[in-house]
Amino acid sequence: MAQTVQQLATSGTQVVIGDDDSMTINMGPQHPSTHGVLRLVLDLEGETVVRCTPVFGYLLTGFEKTFEAKTYLQGVVLTDRMDYLAPLSNNLGYALAVEKLLGIAVPERATVLRVLLAELTRLNNHLVWLGTQALDLGAMSVFLYCFREREVILDLFDMMSGARMMTSFIRPGGLMADLPPGWLEKCDRFLRDFPPHIAEYESLLTRNEIFRERTIGIGVIGAEDALRMDLTGPSLRASGVEWDLRKLTPYCGYESYDFTVPVLKGGDVYDRYLVRVAEMHESTSIARQAMERLPDGPIMTDDRKVAIPPRAELATSMEALIHHFKIVSEGYRPPEGEVYVCIESPKGEIGFYVVSDGSGKPYRVHVRAPSFVNLQSLPLMSQGGLVADLVAVIGSIDPVLGEVDR
Repeated sequence: MAQTVQQLATSGTQVVIGDDDSMTINMGPQHPSTHGVLRLVLDLEGETVVRCTPVFGYLLTGFEKTFEAKTYLQGVVLTDRMDYLAPLSNNLGYALAVEKLLGIAVPERATVLRVLLAELTRLNNHLVWLGTQALDLGAMSVFLYCFREREVILDLFDMMSGARMMTSFIRPGGLMADLPPGWLEKCDRFLRDFPPHIAEYESLLTRNEIFRERTIGIGVIGAEDALRMDLTGPSLRASGVEWDLRKLTPYCGYESYDFTVPVLKGGDVYDRYLVRVAEMHESTSIARQAMERLPDGPIMTDDRKVAIPPRAELATSMEALIHHFKIVSEGYRPPEGEVYVCIESPKGEIGFYVVSDGSGKPYRVHVRAPSFVNLQSLPLMSQGGLVADLVAVIGSIDPVLGEVDR
C-alpha cells in the first residue's frame, strides 16, 4: 500500500486513505483513458470501485452562450466544435431547428446528401471510437486499421468543403455547395471497400479471448436503469431498448430507407462494441442507398431572404448584392418563437432548443448533448468493478468532453 501511494503521489494524483483502508483518488482530468478532460473521483477498496463521481467543467467552452452573439448562419461553426468527431451530425440538427423556425423547405438533392453525409459521419465517429476503445485495452493494430479507413472519410470531407473535420457544410436552407467532380466516385469506392475492413476489425477482436475477458460482463446496465438515466444511442440499444430517432421520429426522409436498428440485451461493454460494429454495416448500406437515389437539382433553398446569392449574380444584380450584404452582416430574421429538434447522432439523441426574438441572432440556444447525458450512467456501470475495468467502461460510453462542457 505504501509503495502504491508513493507512486500515486509522485505522479500528481491526489490520494486520501480512510480508516478502513479505503482510498479516494482522482482519475483525470489529464488521464488519457478518460477521453478528454474528465475528472473522476473514485472511492476504492483495494482495486474495486465503491463509488465513482464524474466531475465536469475543465473544458468549459461556453458554446451555448456564444450562440447568442452570432447570427444563425455563424452559429453553424460552433456546432462543428462541440462534438468534433460528429460535426456534420451537429450541423444537421442545428440546421433542421433553424429551418423549422424559418418555415422553409430544403431541396431534395440537399436532403439526400444530408443523409449521406450524416452516415459517413457516423462511420467516422465509430471508427475513432473502435480504434481508441481497442487501444485502451491494449490492441494497437485495430487503432491503426480504423484510422486508415477514417483518413479516406476525412479526405472526402476535405474534397467537398476544404476542411477535414470542421466542415460547416450543412447549413440552414441546404448545403454550403454542391459536390465537386469525382467526389461521388471516390465515395462509392470507399463504401464498396469498407465492409471487408469491418470484418478485419472483428477478426482481431470479436473472438479474441483477452478482449472478451476485458469486456463481457463489464459495465453492465439493464434496460430499466438505462431508461431511467435517459441513456440514448448505441449504449441504450445494447441494453435491449430499440430506440433510434431515425425510425421513431424520422427526418430527412429516413423512413424511406431500408435499414435495421441493431439491438442486444447484455448491456455490457462487449454488447456496446457489437452494436456499434453492426451500425457501421447499416450506415454503409444507408449511404449507398442515398447515392443510388441522389437526384439532380439545387442544394440550397430558393428563398433569397435566407440563401446567400450566387457570386456570379453580384456583379449584375443590385438585389442580389443587397441580399448578400444583409444576410452576411445582419443575418436573416426568423419570426418570434421557439423550437426543439432532435436527431440520432452517433452517440445518441442530440437536440437543439432555439428561441427567436425576431432579431438576426438567436435569443437562446440550448443543446441536449448525448455525451453529457450518457455520462450520468457511468457511476452505476462502474460500481463494484475494478479500476482497470473502469477504463473499458468509460470508452464504451463514447464521450466527447467538448459536447459535455459546452
